[in-house]
Formats: sequence, C-alpha cells, structure tokens
Amino acid sequence: MAEQMALVIGGLAGGLLPLLLLIWVSCCLWKKLRAMFTYEELPGSTAASGIQGGKLYPPHAGTQPSRPPGVPFVVLPSLQDRDWVPLHRGEWAQAPRDPRLAPEPMRHPSRGSFGNAGMMGTINPELYKFLEDKSETDFPEGCLGRLWFSVEYQQEAERLLVGLIKAQRLQVPSETCSPLVKLHLLPDERCFLQSKTKCKTSNPQFDEHFIFQVSRKSITQRVLRFSVYHVDRQRKHQLLGQVFFPLRNETLAGDCPHVIWRDLEAESREPPSEFGDLQFCLSYNDCLCLLTVVVLRAKGLRLQKDPSFVSVFVKVSLMNHNKVVKCKKTSAVLGSANPVYSETFSFRADPVELDTASLSLTVVQSARGETSHQLGRVVVGPYMCTRGRQLEHWNEMLSKPKELVKRWHALCPPPEP
Repeated sequence: MAEQMALVIGGLAGGLLPLLLLIWVSCCLWKKLRAMFTYEELPGSTAASGIQGGKLYPPHAGTQPSRPPGVPFVVLPSLQDRDWVPLHRGEWAQAPRDPRLAPEPMRHPSRGSFGNAGMMGTINPELYKFLEDKSETDFPEGCLGRLWFSVEYQQEAERLLVGLIKAQRLQVPSETCSPLVKLHLLPDERCFLQSKTKCKTSNPQFDEHFIFQVSRKSITQRVLRFSVYHVDRQRKHQLLGQVFFPLRNETLAGDCPHVIWRDLEAESREPPSEFGDLQFCLSYNDCLCLLTVVVLRAKGLRLQKDPSFVSVFVKVSLMNHNKVVKCKKTSAVLGSANPVYSETFSFRADPVELDTASLSLTVVQSARGETSHQLGRVVVGPYMCTRGRQLEHWNEMLSKPKELVKRWHALCPPPEP
C-alpha cells in the first residue's frame, strides 16, 4: 500500500513539474513582451495631445486616451497621473505630479502683455494693433504749427503732384486766423502756386492739389518750400512759418503719393553775412557715444561766376587736436545761393574726447572737372577750439543730451590759395 502511494505521488509530481515550468516560462515571456510595448512620452512630444482643427490641446483629466490620426500609438493609463506643462516653443509635455501642490487654473495674460500668447491655439489681439499716430498730439514746445502734404512724381509726364492736406495749431498774434499757403519749387523764386484762404481757423483743412512741370534730370535738385501766411483784414500777408522739403529719390519712389508732415520754421530775420550762412543741428548721445550733425541749408552764398562751377555741397569733418579724424559730405545741389540739404551724419566720439574734438563744416562749390572752390566754413567745438556763437552751440548740445540743437552760423572767409 505504501509503495502504491509513493508511485502515485511520484507520478503527480512528475506531471506537475513540467506544467509549473511552462507557467513560469509563460509569465517571464509576458513580462518581457509587456516591457517591449510600454510607452513613456518624451519631453516636448505632442503625440498624446488632442488634435482639433490643426491646433494642439493638452488632454483633460477623466478623458480616455485615443489614437489621433497619423499617430501609431496611444498613451498608457499609467501616464495619465502626470501634469501637462507648457514648453518655451509653444508645445506641451508631461511632468510627474507633485502631491503636495494643488492644481491651479491656467492664468490668462494681461491685455498689455506682448510676451505671452495666451492659451494654446488662441490669438493675442495686442500683437496686431497699429502703432498710435502721434503726429496730431505730440507737439514740441514753441511749435509754430504743423503742415501735412503729399508728393508724387510722374516720370513719364515729368510732373510733380503736390497735395496740400491740412495744418494744425498755427500761431497767430490776433485771436482769429485766416491762413493761406504759397508753394515754391526752389531755386525758382519767381513762380509760385497759392492755396485758397481759410477764414477764422487755426487748424485749416485745405485738400488742394498742385502740379509743377519739372524734368527728371533736375527733380532731385529741387526743393519744395511751403510758406504759410495769415491774411488780416487789410488783406496784408503775415508770414507764420515755412517748411523746406528737398526732393530725394527715396521720397519720389513708388506709384502712390507719400504723405508727410513737417513743423513750421520761423524766418530768419538777420541779413546774410558777407560770405553766407549755414544752418545745422548738433546732438550728442552719451549712451551710444554718437555725435550727430544735421546739415539743413545755407543762404547768401557768394557763388563763383564761372559757369563751370555747377554744384554746391557741404563737407563735414570731425577733428581732434586740429587733425582730421573722419570726413563726410552732403549731396551736391546745382548752383544755388540758397541750397537746402536736410542730411544727417553721425560720428563716434567718446565723452573724454569732447574736450579736444571739434566739427568743421565747409561749403564747397565744385566744377565739372576735379577742381573746387571753398565758399566758407564754420568750426564748432569746446573752449580750446572756438569762441562766441560756435562755443555756445557746442555747450548747449552738451547740456541737452539726445536733443537736436539748431542754429545759424556765419561762414568765415575761405583760406587764400
């Protein structure tokens, strides 16, 4: 009997042992297969995000993972206890949730924030706002008024179209203002066009158009001058201010009119000096270490009568201890005794160099060949280089950093050959 029991037990053990071995091998294979198909999302991946209308959204809690189109896998439930965090490139990634921190709702950016784009898939309207036009609100102190106009040049017809739009804040001694505008195309002083008189308004709206016939060869050498007058009860014209606008290639480019505004300038009542006068602005930016010169115009120049001397330009030189550091020059204007330039030049100068630096502006009349003739010059700088009005201009520039200081200067006689 005992032998029979031993045989039964041995048979059962011999049959169960292969079965247990098969079960153990199956479990090992299942674990390996499960490890192979386990997916953990990489940072920056958007495959698990919901795709709706071509926009990406992070999945919300409680939603079942689904496989979006074009994505060959899904997010396993083991990863759904993670928080979604935004990346710097506008994408989303999952991070382990900190049980100590309670979830906070997403904060919306303020309306004035340009650095944040708001919620994913939305448009921040602040990024598409047009810049505010301050031309009708930002008037400098002592402004005589502001004029708006447009220019367009038709090359085939060789016609200059000028649109006189409006003026604002005209300064008149009397209580009422009745303005009109005269247009000259310099250097021709004899012919001019005139607008209608607007009665009893300091902010006239003109909306008038004028045509000048001028060739393509000389258009860039001409200057538009707008002279604004007040007409009193006796029909006398009182000059309120002027605007000088040189006609450059960049201004006349394109097929549509260019709308421009300029502040009125007072007429210089001082008679021209013996060799003429030059008007320019000075400015110094101590942060950028830049010395800026704006050559505006000259008047009363004593031009050579020789017809071979055809154009006039201004040479601007930065000096240090009477040595030339750098030279620049304006464009040449055809022989006019009152040329207009309105050109800007900048020189790099450290603050420590301003005690020994100076600026020399020389008016030169050039000929068709390589010859030229100096009409006069003016030097502005510190006390060791200049005196009088030139020194005052330099000191005023230093006392008003980053501001343009404008003045007229009499030209000194040119050096004898």
